[in-house]
Amino acid sequence: MNTPDSLNTGSKNLFNLILKNWEELDDSLKTKLIKIWKVLTYKWQLQILFNLPFLLWWVSDKSFPIVHKFDTTILNYFNLPDWALSFIGFGK
Repeated sequence: MNTPDSLNTGSKNLFNLILKNWEELDDSLKTKLIKIWKVLTYKWQLQILFNLPFLLWWVSDKSFPIVHKFDTTILNYFNLPDWALSFIGFGK
């Protein structure tokens, strides 16, 4: 019968194997691989940086539901015509 320890040994062994191989590499090869990794992930980092304001907006939108409570009486103060209200979605 499989136990939880026996099921996870493959991933542990793979991680240990990668870690062991990384530690056995020369320092010059490690620095080259790190530089290659930084070049590959450079655009990912830029993408995350550019999307960070939208991510913060989305998190705040999901965290604070009071933002979605819209007071429709404010539209009455604007005295908008019915056709404009229908574009917004508040038409009669």
